[in-house]
Amino acid sequence: PPPHPPEAGTALEAQFSCPICLEVYQRPVRIAPCRHTFCGECLQPCLQVPSPLCPLCRMPFDPKKVEKASSVEKQLSSFKAPCRGCSKKVTLAKMRSHVTSCTKVQEQMANCPKFVPVVPTSQPIPSNIPNRSTFVCPYCGARNLDQQELVKHCMENHRNDPNKVVCPVCSAMPWGDPSYKSANFLQHLLHRHKFSYDTFVDYSIDEEAALQAALALSLSEN
Repeated sequence: PPPHPPEAGTALEAQFSCPICLEVYQRPVRIAPCRHTFCGECLQPCLQVPSPLCPLCRMPFDPKKVEKASSVEKQLSSFKAPCRGCSKKVTLAKMRSHVTSCTKVQEQMANCPKFVPVVPTSQPIPSNIPNRSTFVCPYCGARNLDQQELVKHCMENHRNDPNKVVCPVCSAMPWGDPSYKSANFLQHLLHRHKFSYDTFVDYSIDEEAALQAALALSLSEN
């Protein structure tokens, strides 16, 4: 048979990619009733919240009814696609481990152009350090919300949710307690997080130094 064009392999890989991590599924699981599929590990944060919603369509689901996507797992072992680096045909089930050890892929990643702002800026240039100023909703697991979006999202979607939850903004701080649950999280959000911590906080310093820096900045602005 004639060889598949490269686009066919890319399309096949995309068809079996997790919507959260955008990589080929790893230990795929399926949500009922919407039937959307994700990597088991990627879905974990959504299962830790009181009222989980599907990350893709936002439909509420019962975490006890998340099932192993056996049919997808079988297809991952059956279908092959070319590696995006060396073009070797690899089963989709082994694509992740192959890509991490493929020297061609490593070379491509090493040669990726560095981020350069279009115009001069005083803002720090992004590095490979994870973005610490986006948060996960503690109620439904919605991801990549900045502080203002988190407040807006919770006020619009969880205003009447009685569950006690951990504040993701506070727990991201060096001094945060990841196990402390707010009795009234929405009130806490509005009172404590109207301004952005990133304006004041250097994540590499401790609470006392951060407090002094915030006080100095607020005094200089008055």
